[in-house]
Amino acid sequence: MPVAALTTCPLFHLLVWAVAALAACAAILWTLLRTGLAWRLATDMPNDRSLHTRPTPRVGGWGIVPVAVLLIVLAAPSLWLAALAAALLAALSQIDDRRGLPARVRFGGHAAAVAALIAVYPADVPWWALACMAVLLVWLVNLYNFMDGSDGLAGGMALFGFGGYAVAASLSRHADPALATASLIVAGAAAGFLLFNFHPARIFLGDAGSIPLGFLAGALGYWGWREGVWPVWFPALCFAPFIGDASVTLLKRLLRGEKFWQAHREHYYQRLVQSGLGHASTAWIWYLFMAAGIMLAIWALQFALLYQWLVVVAWAAVLVIAGLCIDRRWRRHVSRSGPI
Repeated sequence: MPVAALTTCPLFHLLVWAVAALAACAAILWTLLRTGLAWRLATDMPNDRSLHTRPTPRVGGWGIVPVAVLLIVLAAPSLWLAALAAALLAALSQIDDRRGLPARVRFGGHAAAVAALIAVYPADVPWWALACMAVLLVWLVNLYNFMDGSDGLAGGMALFGFGGYAVAASLSRHADPALATASLIVAGAAAGFLLFNFHPARIFLGDAGSIPLGFLAGALGYWGWREGVWPVWFPALCFAPFIGDASVTLLKRLLRGEKFWQAHREHYYQRLVQSGLGHASTAWIWYLFMAAGIMLAIWALQFALLYQWLVVVAWAAVLVIAGLCIDRRWRRHVSRSGPI
C-alpha cells in the first residue's frame, strides 16, 4: 500500500496517536526516574496497609496526564472539556499527594468536574437520570483510585478499558472517530506507564494519575452513551472487574460500619496478592477478566436491547462467582496462616 494511502487509513491514524502517546509517556517517566526527580515529586512509603515493601515514586500521573491531555486536545478537540477537567483533577490530586487535602475538598473537586461535563454536554434524558449518572461518574473517579494498589493493575485496566472504548467507537454504527482517537491515546499513555509499573514496579500511578484516569473512563463512557455510540451498560462492562471489586468491598465495609475512605487491604485483588499469587499473577488474572468482558461487550452490541442486558447479567454472575472463589481462597489462607 502506498504511503499516501496508509496515512488516510483510519486504523493507521489511530495507531499513530497511540504510539505517540506510549512513547511520550515512557520518555517522561524514564527521564523522571533517570534524573531522580521522581523521588522528589511524590514517594509512596510502605505501611501496614500496603502491598509493597520499599519506597516507590508515585509519578505515573506525570507521564499519563500531560500526554493524554495534550494529544486529546490536538487530535480530538471536541473532547477538550474532558481533557481540561482531567488536567485540573491531576493538579488537585498532586497537591493531595504532596501535602494532603481534606476529603471534602477532594470530593468537591471530583463532583465539580463531573457537574461541569454534564452541564455543558447534557444528555437528552430526564434530570433525575442525569443526576444518577453524575453520582455514578463521581464513584468511578474514586473507585479507580481505590483499585490502584498492586503492580500493573490500574495501568493494565486503563490499557484494556480504553482500548475497548476505541474498538467500539470505531466499529459502532454511530462511529465516533474523535472518541476512538481519544480513547486510544489514553490507552497508549497507559501502556507507556505500564512499562515501568508491571511487577516489580519502579513507579506507582499515584492520585495524580488514578483520579484523572477514573474521570476519563467515566467522561468518555458518558460521551459515547450521549452520542449514541454505545448503550449505557457498555462502559460499565468494559471496567466491570474494577467496578465490581471496589463496589462490593465498599458495601461490605459500610455494612460493618467502617470508614470506607480509609486505607485497607480487603479488595479482592489485594487478597489474591496476599494469599500467595503475588502481583504479577494477580494482574494477569485481572487482565483475563478484563479482556473477556470487553470482547463480550463488543460482541453484544449487535444484539437487540433485551439480549444485551441478558449478556450483562450473565457476566455479572460470572464475576460474582469469581468473587466467591476468591473469598473461599482467602478463608483457607487465613485458616492456615492466621489473620493478616
